[in-house]
Amino acid sequence: QVQLVESGGGLVQAGGSLRLSCAASGRAVSNNPMGWFRRPPGEEREFVAAISWSGGSTYYGDSEKGRFTISRDNAKNTIDLQMNNLKPEETGVYYCAAGRQGEFLLRHLAANTAFYDYWGQGTQVTVSS
Repeated sequence: QVQLVESGGGLVQAGGSLRLSCAASGRAVSNNPMGWFRRPPGEEREFVAAISWSGGSTYYGDSEKGRFTISRDNAKNTIDLQMNNLKPEETGVYYCAAGRQGEFLLRHLAANTAFYDYWGQGTQVTVSS
């Protein structure tokens, strides 16, 4: 069983930056593809970014490309999300998710919540205008 705990959320002005971190415990996630999702207030969960178990492949939502960077440190069992030039519409609860061990990450799978087996409780990000 894998437990995921997100941290780093908070209040930031539009145009500002935040760095989210996801710490995994229970077992190593070095062989799991990982993702970040966002749930805006009153809306469904939406894809933000994903990274393959090796870190060699990354995918982003269309709005996040060029401003967000997902990374992982398999030695520390952590996955980070650097978010720059944040927009008010990116306010929401941000969730870390782990896909199945050994699963190959493809673009059409990365954005699908059903691809992920484990989810954290989320961290709130509020972007003020």
